[in-house]
Amino acid sequence: MARTEDDLTAELERIDHRGYPAYKDLRGTYDLGGIELSIDHVQGDPFAAPSKLSVRIPARVGCWPRRLSDEPYRTRALEDFLMRRWSRSLARVSRVVGGSGKSGVLGTDRPGPEVLSRTGLCVDEDGVTARFEAGFPAHGRSCDARGLARILLDIVPDCVDQALVADDHAIAQAQAAADLADDQHFIRGELERLGLVAFVADGAVLPRASGVSSAPMAGAVPFRSPDTMAVTLALPHRGEVRGMAIRRGVTLVVGGGFHGKSTLLKALQEGVYDHVAGDGRELVVCDASAWKLRAEDGRPVRDADISPFIGNLPSGQDTRHFSTDDASGSTSQAASTVEALAMGARTLLIDEDTSATNFMVRDRLMEAVVSRDHEPITPFVERVRDLWEKAGVSSVIVAGSSGSFFSVADAVVQMDRYRALDVTDRARETCERLNAPETPRAAGFALPDGERPCRLSIRDARAATGRGRGRGGRPDERREARAPKAKAIGTDEVRVGDGMADLRLVEQLIDPEQVTAIATLVAFAAERGLLDGTRTSVEVAGRLVSAIERDGWEAVLGRAHVSCGMALPRTSELAAALFRWR
Repeated sequence: MARTEDDLTAELERIDHRGYPAYKDLRGTYDLGGIELSIDHVQGDPFAAPSKLSVRIPARVGCWPRRLSDEPYRTRALEDFLMRRWSRSLARVSRVVGGSGKSGVLGTDRPGPEVLSRTGLCVDEDGVTARFEAGFPAHGRSCDARGLARILLDIVPDCVDQALVADDHAIAQAQAAADLADDQHFIRGELERLGLVAFVADGAVLPRASGVSSAPMAGAVPFRSPDTMAVTLALPHRGEVRGMAIRRGVTLVVGGGFHGKSTLLKALQEGVYDHVAGDGRELVVCDASAWKLRAEDGRPVRDADISPFIGNLPSGQDTRHFSTDDASGSTSQAASTVEALAMGARTLLIDEDTSATNFMVRDRLMEAVVSRDHEPITPFVERVRDLWEKAGVSSVIVAGSSGSFFSVADAVVQMDRYRALDVTDRARETCERLNAPETPRAAGFALPDGERPCRLSIRDARAATGRGRGRGGRPDERREARAPKAKAIGTDEVRVGDGMADLRLVEQLIDPEQVTAIATLVAFAAERGLLDGTRTSVEVAGRLVSAIERDGWEAVLGRAHVSCGMALPRTSELAAALFRWR
């Protein structure tokens, strides 16, 4: 049962100037009159990670029109809109109350340009839940309970009023976000109906400000579709929008260096997510299952069937059950390809700059010197047509140096100073005029022999190192029963217990908060026995992501596992972490 504001005030007065651990007595839920405040976790000292809290605003208080959340994708757009307001509101008052360590810090999720489901803010029929962190203030290591009273009873309620309670202006802004979500959802439906991989709207700004900035580049050349590849879509709110249609099949993107080939591909790979207005790519929409392939030298591979691309190894190893802790460029890309197929990818996105050359192509001169009998790799160029025609998997390939893909491409786009040109006919005429040899198709195409069950033994690293032990070095059973410790390092890696996955080259992970979520989800899966070898990696990932999308974070993970700072990855990225586990 929730306590009252008077109860919270009395508790704060009681613990003022006491030792910092006295703050732990505040844990619980308080009714502040229209706002329900929950203190979920209290930091151990003023220098530790901030405390975890949440506020709950009933629908009758927030007053957000039901039409803004009557579809899952509109709910996500409203959550994103409110999340950005909530984040800005807290940032403005962070550190207003001072003190030692992290005293007075206020913060929550920090969204990028993508619209993602985040733990920092959740909307349901009954209201809005907003989660945040607060550095409970201290003088030295003593409670500054008066400072905390100011934070919890004045500052936070003011932020709630500013960010989470509707007024006419905010409703108009939220409606604009919902309208954009409608248009993006419509385009995704049109991709399926028209047989497209992607749609790139005229006027889109694809280049980013820099390699470390997701902001659109000032003065960039707006995208414009070649007439021969253009379609016009009648969007529900923006009306008719013209843009480039990349059709299913094999599409080749060519051009000189620095002319925008990789920029276009990057926009496509991030087009699996919706983007906010002003990003420049809000109407760049790609097949939601698309997967960016690349070489990943040194990654682990476990029991993968890479035989469609690699066989007859000199070592005699069976490539239908291939395992290694240190994959080469070609074997890693082959493994990533068959994993993408297991994930259900209907589109593969590939840039020759980040690919293993011997995995992609093999020219006639090399074959004349090193015969096919002595080469275990079947290059991707010899499989790409069968992937499309027999498996229904499209490919968009960026190539700047090899013409081997011309004869297997359905469409060829040249990027010329960031302008897109349809050069399909010219490429074919040039191949005929130069009597270019046609790229052969490798024989014996068959889809990989399915994904193997995922068995990962993840132990609590604290127990493995002796930490978390009781007197005399005996295991502390209470500690060992809990989930293994989870940690995320930017978008680079996750560590759970005594295991880890290097995710630096999983390029469609675009937000550190997705990686934090992956760490939490892997720990949860280990705790619940989901990695015991009775399910595949894709089954585990799909089960967790689908359940969160359907029922919400807390319904799946439980309250103890959910705090601000997590963003939902796709099933593909969570499965990718399990595939790369060490």
